[in-house]
Amino acid sequence: MYQLTTHASFDSAHFLSGYEGKCSNIHGHRWKLEVTVKSETLEESGQIRGMIVDFGQLKKDVKGLADEFDHCLIVEKGTLRLKTMEALEEENFKIITVGFRPTAENFAKYFYDRVEALGYGSSLVKVYETPNNMAGYGEE
Repeated sequence: MYQLTTHASFDSAHFLSGYEGKCSNIHGHRWKLEVTVKSETLEESGQIRGMIVDFGQLKKDVKGLADEFDHCLIVEKGTLRLKTMEALEEENFKIITVGFRPTAENFAKYFYDRVEALGYGSSLVKVYETPNNMAGYGEE
């Protein structure tokens, strides 16, 4: 099985509504998104002959996904008071509202689905919150 892996990073904060403990406050991470695509075969003709995909295009697409979340606050829809959201927006903070609790596990599935939608047939997506803590989704 052939594999290609690339990664991109982004800095953002998130809020875990309902969590009890140190991470109940808004806090940030240097997130790392790692994407591995696999194939039993390589392209047999054209510019990418001998490759799974164009490495440059894969890197560009993964960086694009990471850049969407760079330097923002990620919040699950409906978990912050309307007044709080309005105040943050009034200050022109970049806020991204998602339909899931913004955990590393849920982000791994989210990015897996996004990579699949780009046509890569990804096999494993890993999301690191810290250099030592990672969640993954896909085929090992």
